[in-house]
Amino acid sequence: MHGFAGPLGLKAGATPPRGTLDELDLALVNALQMAPRAPWAQLARPLGVDAATLSRRWSRLRDSGEAWVTCYAAPSQVTYGALALVEVSCVPQAREALAEQLARHPQAMSVELVAGSCDLLLTVAAATMSLMSGYVLALGRIETVIATRTHLVQRVHRDASEWRMDSLSRDQRRDLAETEDGGARTAVATLTPEDRVLLLALAEDGRRSVTSIAAELGRPESTVRRSLHSLLQGGRAVLRCDAAHLYAGWRSSATLWMAVPPAQLLAAGDELSRLRSTRMAASVSAEANLLSVVWLHALDDLARYEVQAAARITSVRVLNRAVNLRWVKRMGRLLGDDGRSTGCVPVDPWHPIA
Repeated sequence: MHGFAGPLGLKAGATPPRGTLDELDLALVNALQMAPRAPWAQLARPLGVDAATLSRRWSRLRDSGEAWVTCYAAPSQVTYGALALVEVSCVPQAREALAEQLARHPQAMSVELVAGSCDLLLTVAAATMSLMSGYVLALGRIETVIATRTHLVQRVHRDASEWRMDSLSRDQRRDLAETEDGGARTAVATLTPEDRVLLLALAEDGRRSVTSIAAELGRPESTVRRSLHSLLQGGRAVLRCDAAHLYAGWRSSATLWMAVPPAQLLAAGDELSRLRSTRMAASVSAEANLLSVVWLHALDDLARYEVQAAARITSVRVLNRAVNLRWVKRMGRLLGDDGRSTGCVPVDPWHPIA
């Protein structure tokens, strides 16, 4: 058993101060990163806390917007042209209003206010190249948008669902490995219309019960249970536990655009994925053919990250940086100034372009 007394001397049942996640909170988030839909009783032994306490803790974290579990299509389901990072330059006084407007788009997975060569950075998902083209063209028609620049993703080397907080001991991670159920697996088929309905049903709460989903969809629980098992175990969807980054101690984040020789691109992307701070790494179709999204405890850590990347990939050149000023939306979750979730606009790559 691995009991917890938080860094401020908190007991397992106590509530941490506003603006912080205590040791048990972080461990619970880390455990749900590994096993997003695991029953509380299954997590109780590795975490050394009873199931009822874990349930109460999670209810508090979820209801306060400090942590959540979402569901989305696995990277293996993303065809070329269906995922992109889009830099947006806009009228200065319209930045925040435009970001809030774009966050309401189902195609916008994430929306960031950034410092760098653009004003906003969007991660966009569209089911086809045609829909992606239509979305980017629609962006250009918004009156306050000055310019856009699109980077099409060729390959996702590391998805953010694979990133871990590392708040657990080695023994706890070993115990939880047997229950791990949320990582992307090798897909055996493409998403079906029925799968897409389930994705939307789970987008706001990836731990939602089968009973609740069945009631909403008007389907038998046994049918929903089978469909959900097939969707997740078949690798067509990913469950991801996330937390308010500022509350969890991750004070800064950035997106780096890098260039490596084409022959080294695959190996470089995989190598970049092994760095602790790399949340997401992808190959893109541009002069900067490799990008990395990094989470940092402080902005000073960005230079150290670049040094680490250069040590592992000697041919890499950093061509551009976008430092996050504020997340407005992250993987479908609307976020407030403090990084807590304030709502959800589910990611829907199949949604018609408005």
